Amino acid sequence: MQQPVLSSADEMVELYRELSRHPGLKAACLGPDVTTQYGGKYCSLYTEWSQRDLARAENVKFCRQYLIFHDGAAVVYSGPAGTCSEIKNELLSQESPSGALKAVLRKVPGKEKKEEKQFLEVWDQNCKVKSIDLTALDKHGTVYDDDHFGCLAWSHSETHLLYVAEKKRPKAESFFQSKAPELGGSSEDVGCPEKADVPLKGEQFVYHEDWGEALSKRSVPVLCVMDIEASSISVLEGIPEHLSPGQAFWSPDDTGVVFVGWWPEPFRLGLQHCTNRRSALFYVDLTSGACEPLSGNNMAVWSPRLSPDRCRIVYLENNVFGPHQQCSRLRMYDWYTKKTSTVLADVPRQTWGAFPGIYCSALPALCWAADSRRLVLDTAQRSQQDIFVVDTVTGATTLLTADAPQGSWSVLTIDRDILVARFSTPSCPHTLKVAVLPSAGLEAQVQWVCLQDAAPVPGISWSIRTLQPPPEQEHPQYKGLDFDAILLCPSEGPTTQKHPLVVMPHGGPHSVFTAGWMLYPAALCRMGFAVLLVNYRGSLGFGQDSVYSLPGNVGTQDVRDVQLCVERVLQESSLDAGRVALVGGSHGGFLACHLLGQFPDTYHACVVRNPVVNIASMVAATDIPDWCLTETGLPYTPDTLPDPAQWTEMLHKSPMRYIDRVRAPVLLMLGEDDQRVPPQQGLEYYRALKARGVPTRLLLYPGNGHALAGVEAEADGFMNMALWLVKHLQC
Repeated sequence: MQQPVLSSADEMVELYRELSRHPGLKAACLGPDVTTQYGGKYCSLYTEWSQRDLARAENVKFCRQYLIFHDGAAVVYSGPAGTCSEIKNELLSQESPSGALKAVLRKVPGKEKKEEKQFLEVWDQNCKVKSIDLTALDKHGTVYDDDHFGCLAWSHSETHLLYVAEKKRPKAESFFQSKAPELGGSSEDVGCPEKADVPLKGEQFVYHEDWGEALSKRSVPVLCVMDIEASSISVLEGIPEHLSPGQAFWSPDDTGVVFVGWWPEPFRLGLQHCTNRRSALFYVDLTSGACEPLSGNNMAVWSPRLSPDRCRIVYLENNVFGPHQQCSRLRMYDWYTKKTSTVLADVPRQTWGAFPGIYCSALPALCWAADSRRLVLDTAQRSQQDIFVVDTVTGATTLLTADAPQGSWSVLTIDRDILVARFSTPSCPHTLKVAVLPSAGLEAQVQWVCLQDAAPVPGISWSIRTLQPPPEQEHPQYKGLDFDAILLCPSEGPTTQKHPLVVMPHGGPHSVFTAGWMLYPAALCRMGFAVLLVNYRGSLGFGQDSVYSLPGNVGTQDVRDVQLCVERVLQESSLDAGRVALVGGSHGGFLACHLLGQFPDTYHACVVRNPVVNIASMVAATDIPDWCLTETGLPYTPDTLPDPAQWTEMLHKSPMRYIDRVRAPVLLMLGEDDQRVPPQQGLEYYRALKARGVPTRLLLYPGNGHALAGVEAEADGFMNMALWLVKHLQC
C-alpha cells in the first residue's frame, strides 16, 4: 500500500517555515579567564549564529553569550548569559590576543543609493575607541570578507591590524570625456597622475579577471595595515606583483607578515571549493620589504596557523591541479630552524579505527592546544564528521568523539584547552558543545558538555549503509573500494505502507554528505518521502584511492554506484519502487541527468539545480576549465586546447549522450550569475527536452550563483521541488 505524502502547498509552506527557523552555529570566541573571590575560574563564550528570515528574505546573524566555569581539567558549570541579539552589518570581527579589544569591519549603507561604505572599528570593553571610514580614505578598494583571502589579524602588541582589500584601481574615462575647467591647484601636480588622480583615457571597459564563483569582485588583493594609535592606513609594499596575497597574520615578533600567495598566471581560475590552486606560504619583512617563500612553490597550500608559543606554523597542502578536493597533508614550518616537516600524510585507504585523513576546507582559526604541540581539527570519516587531536611531533592522532553520539562534529575554536564544537545529525539541528582537552595521552577521556541543545525533529529516522560494488564494477587499479549512503525515512505513520524515495547524489564530485543537519532532506522526510544521500566512490572521507578512482570514470562508476544503492534499498526497505525521483545539484545534477537516461525505467521525476549536462560545451564558459578535463580523465595545462578526440570524450561522458532516452519530467533551477556551471548548461538541457516532448520547467534565479543560496531562491526552490515531486510521483 502507498504511503501518502504531504500535498497541500499551504502545509508545505508551514513545514518549511518551521524547519528553516532552526539557526546554524557559525563561530565561537572565548574570552579571558576570570578568577572569582573563591578561587574558581570562568570565562565568557561569544557565539555567532545565522538564521533564515523569510519575511526579510535574508540571512540574519545574531550572537549569544555563555559562561563556562572550569577547574582546568573539566567544565564545572556552563550556561547562557542573557538573550540573543542581532548583529547588524558586521562583515568581520576579531578579538585581540588579550581579549581587551575587538576589531570590527562594518558596512554602512550610503546615502541616496550610493555604494555602501566600509568602516574599521576598534572597541574596548565599554565603548568604541576608533572608527575609520575606509571608503573615504580611498587607499584601496573593498575589503575582502571571504574565507579564501580575507583576514582581520591583530599584531601581538595589539597596536596594528592587518587585512586584505582590493587594490585601488585608477579611475577611467572615455576618450571623449569633456575636460572640467581647472580651478587652480599646485603646479607640482601637473603630469603626476598619482597626485592629481588623473583618469586614464579609454580604460573604462578593460576586462579585469576575477577569482570565479562567489569571488566575482575579487581580482587583485593587497595587504593593508591600520596603525591604531595614528588612525592611519597603509598598503604593504614588497609583495611581488605576480602573487595574490591572503590569509595573512603577523610574524612572531611583529616585524613582518606571513601570508598565502596564489599565482594568478597565466589567468585566474575559480578558487571556491578548489584546494588545488598553485600557492605557497610567504614572509614579507616590513623593514626591508624583502619577501621570501616559506614553502615550496609547486604545491597548493592554505590555512596557516601559528602556535601559541609563536614557534611553529602548520598549514594544509595538496598537489596542484588534479581533483579539486582530496585528502590533504598537514605540514609544519619551524620559525627558528626554518625546517618543514610532514605531520600527517595523505591516507590511501580509510580503515576503521585508524585516522581517515584530512578532508576539510580549512583548519579552525584557533586550533592549537595550550602546549603548542597538539592541535585539533575535524574531518570527514566516511559519512560522519569527527574531531581529532594531533600530536605534531609524533603524528599520533586520537579521536575525541569516539564515545560521543554519531553524527557531524565541527571544531569552532580551542583556547587555553577549552574546546568548543558544533554537533548535529540528519534529525537534529545544530547544538553547542564544550569540553576541556585532557593532557597528552589522556585525550580519549574527554567529556563533552552540551551548552545549547536543540530538540530533535520528530518523524525522522536515519541510518548509514555501506555498499560494495560487484566484481564487474571494481576499478582495475583501485580494487576493494566501498562506499556509503545515508538513508532518511519517515518514522511516523503505518509501517505497512511504502514511502516514495528521493535519491540525492552530492555534487563536487569530490565532496561528501556527512550525517549532519540538512534542511531539504529533513523537510522532504517530514513530508513523507524517504531520502537517500549517496556517497559514491570518489567522495571524500574514504581515502585518497577513492578520490583517484573517479576521474576518467564520471558518468559510469559514479552512476553505477548510485543505481546499485537505489536498487539495494528498494529491495531491503519498505519503499515504493513505483515512486522514485532524483534531486541533485552541480555534479549531483550531472548524475541525476545521467541516471534519467541510463535507467529510464527506475525514475519517474527529477529536479536538478545548476546541473552539468555537457562537459564539452562547459569547458569554454566555466571558471574551472581544468575540472572538465580532469574529471573526464584528460590532462590539463592552461596553454593547451582540447583536440577533437578530447572534445568527443568530454561529450561521451556527458548526460546529453542519453537525452533521447529520458522520459521522466524534469524541473531545472538555474542561478543567473553562476560562473561555475553557467546557466547555458541547463538551458541546453531544457531545449533538448522540450524538443523531444519531455515535460520540463525551468526556473531562473537572478542575483544567485552556483549554490542558489539566497534565502528567497532557496525557499522558492524547495516549494517548486516539493510540488513537482508530489505532482509527478502522483503522491
